[in-house]
Amino acid sequence: MGEESPPRAAGSRPPSRPAAAAAAATGTVGPQPPRREEARTDAPRRAHACVTAAMHKLEVLGVRVAPTRTAQALCVIAAGVAFVLGTVLGVLIPLYVLPPLYSETDAGVTPPTAAPSAAGLLTALGRRPPLVTPRPTELPVELVDSISYLGAAVSEDSESVLSSLVSTESSPVAGLQRTSARPAVVVNASVEEEESDVAELTDGIFWSDAVEAALPRGVASGEVTEWRAFCRRAALIKVEEGCGRMQNRLLTFENGTQSCCRYRQNFDQIQGEIFSFLLSRELGIRNLPPTSLLLVQPAERQWSAVRAQLSLAQWAEQRPVVLTRFRENLTPAFIPEQLRGTDRRLHPADLRLSGLNMEQNRDTVLELAQWSDLILFDYLTANLDRIVNNLYNQQWNPSMMDSPAHNLARDPSTGLLMFLDNESGLLHGYRLLDKYEPYHRTMLDATCVFRRDTVEAIRRLHRAGDVGTALRRIFRETHPELVDFLPTLPEKSIKILKKRIDNVHEVIERCERTYAS
Repeated sequence: MGEESPPRAAGSRPPSRPAAAAAAATGTVGPQPPRREEARTDAPRRAHACVTAAMHKLEVLGVRVAPTRTAQALCVIAAGVAFVLGTVLGVLIPLYVLPPLYSETDAGVTPPTAAPSAAGLLTALGRRPPLVTPRPTELPVELVDSISYLGAAVSEDSESVLSSLVSTESSPVAGLQRTSARPAVVVNASVEEEESDVAELTDGIFWSDAVEAALPRGVASGEVTEWRAFCRRAALIKVEEGCGRMQNRLLTFENGTQSCCRYRQNFDQIQGEIFSFLLSRELGIRNLPPTSLLLVQPAERQWSAVRAQLSLAQWAEQRPVVLTRFRENLTPAFIPEQLRGTDRRLHPADLRLSGLNMEQNRDTVLELAQWSDLILFDYLTANLDRIVNNLYNQQWNPSMMDSPAHNLARDPSTGLLMFLDNESGLLHGYRLLDKYEPYHRTMLDATCVFRRDTVEAIRRLHRAGDVGTALRRIFRETHPELVDFLPTLPEKSIKILKKRIDNVHEVIERCERTYAS
């Protein structure tokens, strides 16, 4: 068992650890009474210890922190104060010290370049100017005209234009307004020039005299008469494949002249070809090649040199065939840009917007004038094998309108458009009107510029109402030897043709009311 320590007196304090350690070192057990001299010398040491303890625990904003944490807190507080002051100054100085961007009195004054002093900033903060909202400014018409004038005026008078722009008058656009007199003349001149371009192309709904005079001559009446007489007397020396369908043939006469010959088992396509040609001559449209009829007669001298070739072609005797004069070096013809899209239109207003003129766009204008005849002609005959072919096949081939027009060619030497292969007109096309009439009608309604001679012919046929009688008479006069071999134009076809002439006449009248000159 260990040795017990002596009991402490009641109310006495336990000895401190340093005292106990000192007692153990000296061999003294129990509390030792303090001496008076030691008390006097320990007082300064105790005071110094108290001050040191107080310095180790400070209060910063009511929080006791150690010396190392105190430095960190002071840094954070200083950074926060600096951020707040920077934000306040960064917002207030642009708002209240710098001059406003717009004001009613000094809109043209340039802000001072020197930085204001601190005293000036404090003073300016006390004089906060009222916030001025700029009034919405509507640019006058003169300003717009002046701006359009600048581009044209720079080359001839750039210094005067620039000096007007930097004017320091009260209005910020005063310099531009002062040029309003000159642009008015320029704009009016451009409008007059544009109108003169259109006037050069059209006269109301008609192509102008300048356009009519520049059109290719086309197939003259004398050429048609000569071709008909030539086909009756000239001998054939060759019959070869060509000119389209299986039983069609390319014929060569003894003088080297060639002809595309159309042979059909049914008469309606032969009728359609020859009567479409006769109608074109009645309308004054000269774009169809010379066309005539001939009977296949192998026993006659005219056919004797090609009898074997006729047998190979399986042509029957006493059958009427259509002979069309062959033209070499024809090139494909394309649908004009104005008629390709769904917004297709050929009106005087569209010519104005396109900016076409005879000097720079001669070929395009002359083709458009011929297309106006083509549209009327194909509508009257209900031809399926030309523009309607492109329109109909567009549902399977979206780029069909960019392809060459079917059965249409161009003579590059003259610019004449040749309306080829008209056999579907007047009979076969009329039987299919329920299916194809929307395509015919969309092209007719898209057109409001016409050749004057064509319109006069339509009006004459509309007034007379006897187009069937006229076509039958011309057929008897020009091909008397074929009256007994080829039926004339059926009465049903004549009624449909008369109705379509009335429709074209109605469109012409409507266009004339719209674009009265």
